[in-house]
Amino acid sequence: MAGEPIRLGGMALPNGVLVHGPRAWACAVRLPDGSLKVAGGRKRFRASSVRNPVLRGPARLAEAFAVLPAMRRALPEARLPMEKPSVLASMAGAAAAVHVVRGSRLSASARELVTGLIALAPAMLSLRTGELAAYHGAEHVSIGTYEHGETRAKEHERCGSHLVGPLLATSAIGGVLASRVPKRLEATARGVAQVGAVAASVEIFSWMVRHPKHPLARALAKPGHELQHRIATAEPSREQLEVAEAALRECLRLEDARRD
Repeated sequence: MAGEPIRLGGMALPNGVLVHGPRAWACAVRLPDGSLKVAGGRKRFRASSVRNPVLRGPARLAEAFAVLPAMRRALPEARLPMEKPSVLASMAGAAAAVHVVRGSRLSASARELVTGLIALAPAMLSLRTGELAAYHGAEHVSIGTYEHGETRAKEHERCGSHLVGPLLATSAIGGVLASRVPKRLEATARGVAQVGAVAASVEIFSWMVRHPKHPLARALAKPGHELQHRIATAEPSREQLEVAEAALRECLRLEDARRD
């Protein structure tokens, strides 16, 4: 592959891997009979056109999730982590727990930090069920190996896990500020605070990626790396790597086709 590597992102599925680039996406899944099925297409929404720093972060997240409906239409066999009954139950439980914590006597900052941690529970549960963690590792190995030109480990420097620390901090700050407005405006204030927290966290993450050797960037990346290493990823099998590499090849093919 000549030239500079294309900047890629990805998402692990319980039965496969989704890879997306600047213009295209591709997904590969392992079917119950053991065969591979691959589908892909072009992106209809691209965050690169959004320049406003407040909207840029939410737009990047929206771009990543905007391909999911197209993926499900093109590849109905693909399964999403949140479809598992246990994950849905944990989401409902987390919502109930957040409601209890918000009504507690904890300080405002403690309430916001605890609710942020509770909100992570469904995601952590989904990663520890089935093959999702191993497919997450396969996604990282395939993309990292392509980008660096050498075999890489199951942890990746641009994994969304690196957003956890900044997002917890910025969400807590935003939540504390929102709790101080009049009650009739609190719901709106919390919505605005969450958008601001996402925007700030993505900008911090982007700075970390641009300055990976800076001591502060290393410190901010440490929790995300440990989260990947200990919980969010597992060593993939050869068959799982085959799935991830199939998605990667198709995404790169579509990216090259879009350039022509």
